[in-house]
Amino acid sequence: MTCYVFPGQGSQKVGMGETLFNEFSNETKQASNLLGYDIQELCLTDPNNQLNQTQFTQPALFVVSALSYLAYQKENTTQPTFLAGHSLGEYNALFAAKVIDFETGIKLVQKRGELMSQASGGAMAAIIGMSATDIAKTLASNNLPGIDIANFNEPNQTVISGQKNDIKTAQNIFEEAGVRRYIPLAVSGAFHSRYMEPAKKAFETYLESCAFSEPTIPVIANVTATPYTQTDIKTLLAKQITHSVKWVDSITYILNKQETELIEIGPGKVLTGLINKIKKGIETNTVTH
Repeated sequence: MTCYVFPGQGSQKVGMGETLFNEFSNETKQASNLLGYDIQELCLTDPNNQLNQTQFTQPALFVVSALSYLAYQKENTTQPTFLAGHSLGEYNALFAAKVIDFETGIKLVQKRGELMSQASGGAMAAIIGMSATDIAKTLASNNLPGIDIANFNEPNQTVISGQKNDIKTAQNIFEEAGVRRYIPLAVSGAFHSRYMEPAKKAFETYLESCAFSEPTIPVIANVTATPYTQTDIKTLLAKQITHSVKWVDSITYILNKQETELIEIGPGKVLTGLINKIKKGIETNTVTH
């Protein structure tokens, strides 16, 4: 029993996909034509320092993880029993489940990245060494109602999202409260929070013209931590922009279904690290190119 998981923003790095672009030259050309720039050049050399800008990060990660999946499937024809992705990675899970094809996935993440990049004035921070419950209590007791919880990554790592001043103010509060680390993230906006509502509304409109197929493999949604149905795909993809990524609950749901192995497909090992914190002793593997 196996589950494939796909990473989100933060896993990108210059040089990713090096072994994939020649192997999948047709898909690489298709991606570059759709995006309007050379995706191979962006990923391998990043000549204009764009790889960490969300409007470029999202298509780049989607393409590399999608090609990684196709390469892995060449050698492993058995199907996983579940799929999941962290934030952007959910689009790779939907691609693997044949809900969307490669072209649709690229168009969706390009639009998503463009809309999210337009949100300014926000910030995010990772809090390590405090439970999500205690984080919520600390925010409430210190009169910081403008901060949302963006990612429930693992029991002792939670990401918060809000206006820059609030995230800056929160640093002193949480450090005084004894958290192990408070790490401001290098992002351009307050992702997965109420402040992304304009992006969500615009993305909802864009999604109206998109067609989605029934998942061939169950995909766990970030918003609900339960499997997608065909009828809720558009709703959940839009909601994901403003809602928390329930990664702990998603992995717990999968493990409760007697999954014995989780394989991270795409750049890096971020999710593998989180999963090992959620459940010690679970078998994990990574597939990177």
